[in-house]
Amino acid sequence: MTSVSATTPAALDTVRLELGARSYDILVGDGVLANAGERIAAVTRGRAPIVVTDANVAPLHLDRLNAAMRAAGIEPQPAIVLPAGEKTKDFAHFQQLMDDVLGRGIERSTVLLALGGGVIGDITGFAAASALRGIDFIQVPTTLLSQVDSSVGGKTGINSRHGKNLIGAFHQPRLVIADTATLDTLPRREVLAGYAEVVKYGLIRQPDFFAWLERNGRRVVDGDSDARRHAVTVSCRAKADIVGVDERESGDRALLNLGHTFGHALEAATGFGQTLLHGEAVAIGMVLAFGLSVRLGLCPAEDARRARTHLAEVGLPVRPADIPGVAWDVDGLVKSMAKDKKVQDGRITFILADRIGNAFTRRDVDAAAVRAELDESVRLA
Repeated sequence: MTSVSATTPAALDTVRLELGARSYDILVGDGVLANAGERIAAVTRGRAPIVVTDANVAPLHLDRLNAAMRAAGIEPQPAIVLPAGEKTKDFAHFQQLMDDVLGRGIERSTVLLALGGGVIGDITGFAAASALRGIDFIQVPTTLLSQVDSSVGGKTGINSRHGKNLIGAFHQPRLVIADTATLDTLPRREVLAGYAEVVKYGLIRQPDFFAWLERNGRRVVDGDSDARRHAVTVSCRAKADIVGVDERESGDRALLNLGHTFGHALEAATGFGQTLLHGEAVAIGMVLAFGLSVRLGLCPAEDARRARTHLAEVGLPVRPADIPGVAWDVDGLVKSMAKDKKVQDGRITFILADRIGNAFTRRDVDAAAVRAELDESVRLA
C-alpha cells in the first residue's frame, strides 16, 4: 500500500500514498522545501501555483518557498495571506478565499498550494475541491500537527456554528512536502499539540512505535531533527496505509479519530480558540477514550495509565480539569458529541481500545458510562 525510501541518506524520506491514479508522494526531511521546486513544477507543469498562507507563516517561510520555485524556473505570483488561527476556518474567510482565487482568472490547470498549518491546509483544500468543481493542490504543512495528520489523506473543510469540520470534501493533494525544519519556528505549545497526533498512531495500531515514543518523545518535542523526521515519517506512513484502503472513512480510517469525538466537544465548549488547541483536546480525548475503555471492562488499567502518563510527562493536558478557567458542562459536552460527523442512526461512534496498539470502533456504548467518565475527569484536580 505504501512505501518509504531514503532518497538522500539521513535527509529525505518519501512515503507513497497509493490511490491508483490519484497516488501521491509525501516528502519528509529537514530542509526539504529548499530543494522542492522541481517537484512543485512537475505538479504545476511549470506554472506558478496560487500560494495560500497566513499572516504568521508568510514572513517565516514564504521567501524560502518562492526561492525554491524560482530555482525551478517558476516566477511566483503574489500569495493570498489569510488571518492566522482556527477562526479563519469559517464561511466568511472561505468566501473571501474563493473570491480571491476566482478573481485571478483561474483555469482547471491552476494549482493551489497551502503553506501553513492545519487551518490553511483544510480551507485551501476545500477551495481546491470547490473551484471549477475541483482543481489540484499541494500541501506544504509547517506545523507538527499538519505534517503528521491533516495534510495527508484528503480531508478538507471548514467549521460552522454546529461543529468542527462539518462542511467539506474529500479531495486528495497531488504532493505533500513536510519540511521538519519549519517546526523550529513553532512555540513549544504548538509542537506539543502536534505531538498528541503522533502518539495517536502508536495507540491505535503500533505498540512498538508507542514504546519508541516513551523513550524518545522528549527528543521529538525538544527539536532533535532525526527524532522528528522519524516520528513524522512513521506517522505519515501509518496514515497512508489506512487511507490507501479506506479513503472515505467507511472502515478502519475511523480509527484515526481516536480521542477526537471527545476532543471536538471540548474544543466547541471553549470556542475553538487559544484556550484549548486541537492537539491538546485530542490528548485529553485519548485519555478519556482509554479511561472509558477501562470503565467498560475492555482495556487493562495499566495501558490507560501508560497512555496518560506519557502524554502528561511531555507536557500535554490529560483531563478537562487541566485547562484553567473553564466551567465544564458535562451535559453540554454530551450534546456536542451527538453532533459529531461519525454519529450513525443517532448513536455516537466511539474509538476505544482493548490495549495499546489495538483500537476499534463501538456504537453501543452506554451513555451513562460516557457521562461518568466525563464527570470524573472534569472534577479531578
